[in-house]
Amino acid sequence: MNWELRLQLAAHPLAYPLVRGLGRIAPVVRVPRVGVLVSDAGIAKRVLNDPAHFTKTGPGSPADLWTPVVGPTVLLNMEGSAHAELRRKLSGLFTPRSVADLCARVTDEPVKRLRDDLAAGPVDLVPVVRRLVGAVICELVGLAPGEAVAAHAAGTAITSMIRLGRPSLTPAQVRHGRQALGTLTRPAARAYAEGDPATVPGRMRELGLTEEEALGAVAAFVLTGTETLVSYLPRLIALLHDTGWLNRVARDRVRTDDVIAEALRVTVPSPVMLRSVAADTEVGGVRVRAGDRVVIATVSAARALGDFDPDRPHPPDVRQLWFGAGPHFCLGMPLAHAEIRAVLTAVLDATPLSVVDRKAARKVLLPCYERLVVRRG
Repeated sequence: MNWELRLQLAAHPLAYPLVRGLGRIAPVVRVPRVGVLVSDAGIAKRVLNDPAHFTKTGPGSPADLWTPVVGPTVLLNMEGSAHAELRRKLSGLFTPRSVADLCARVTDEPVKRLRDDLAAGPVDLVPVVRRLVGAVICELVGLAPGEAVAAHAAGTAITSMIRLGRPSLTPAQVRHGRQALGTLTRPAARAYAEGDPATVPGRMRELGLTEEEALGAVAAFVLTGTETLVSYLPRLIALLHDTGWLNRVARDRVRTDDVIAEALRVTVPSPVMLRSVAADTEVGGVRVRAGDRVVIATVSAARALGDFDPDRPHPPDVRQLWFGAGPHFCLGMPLAHAEIRAVLTAVLDATPLSVVDRKAARKVLLPCYERLVVRRG
């Protein structure tokens, strides 16, 4: 059994085989208590590109999960002109210059420490990535860099409550989520009030966001950019190691983008996406009614192309599916790629490397390593 399968089964011992098995039966299947399961990439992209019929608001949608915790003004639970306007305001945070400036402030020190640690001996990449992601969260919300571990823990406390078979959170979970989110939004509110454009909340104020919009954006960044990278980055390194591509890419850096994209396809850091049916229509020949829940199994749609192979081009329907499509395509993709490249470059510079110890995390939302130790040589 390869390690990617081990990670999936450790995270979801029942749900993963069920979702993949249903995808082999038909591209679209109605599953009691879950929703209409879509496992085909082409159909998935048509759903994501059709906000008139499939929305992130309504029964069984992301809004059902997140609005009680984060409030109504978050990219994750908005549609239409209000959503488009908020994205327009936030786009200034993700220009090439803005991303480069943020990474220079945030990632340089953790990456330098990673380089030093790789030169000195074995390194567990999982806490390294957690610190890096936590440092980015600190920058986004106005916390001191020393709070990186606590910031990551707060983000994880929220995302870990989600279960595929449960369309909404319990009252106790909502209270817990609000408490965890408050540790991140309170400093963001202070930074917004001070208005210093050197801080991300201050920059959002400068870009014309209201305080509610800015704090909602902070919540969205935390929820979407925390566990996805902690899941993906160690798996990327492990995949390259296990398939013999690590040393190959170290010698030929022009292939870096190819292996990043192919590892995203194989690992699918966002394995499921949710939509609510806004108006009666059909999905891949299956009739759906307003209020139905659509579960897009991106893990099945992307993995259908086959095993890890950076030499194989991605067809249009599969390309970047893990970042979504349509009006909700991942706004933070440039920042995610910058973080990925920063860590991968440090690892490639330290090759040859071997994975000397690893352990799959059990019963987590996103499949990931609990431990991935690498050593030079």
